[in-house]
Amino acid sequence: MLIRYKKSFEKIAMGLLSFMPEEKDVKKLLQTIREYENNENWQLYLWKEEDILGAIGIQFDNQSKAVIQHVTVNPSHRNSGIGKQMVDAVKQQLGERYDVCSNEYTEAFVDHCGS
Repeated sequence: MLIRYKKSFEKIAMGLLSFMPEEKDVKKLLQTIREYENNENWQLYLWKEEDILGAIGIQFDNQSKAVIQHVTVNPSHRNSGIGKQMVDAVKQQLGERYDVCSNEYTEAFVDHCGS
């Protein structure tokens, strides 16, 4: 189930985002988290089952485009379909109002999901 990021999930979200290759640097990671907290055009969602297992970040480029810019899953839960479930849930939730697409970092994975 997708839940909206809130400040109390900061450490979990930072841990998940740190698995993204472009978010390895701590300064960059902190900047990304602050952007999700302060920029209304950036929204971070967490995937929760019993625990929080993944994160997916969206940037709203304009009135009609939602770009998936981060998709990350806890390494011990990878290859179990969680990433695809997150992409599908975002497309289902936003797909009627926005053209949901990927960026250069998420394109291969989103295309692999194929939904």
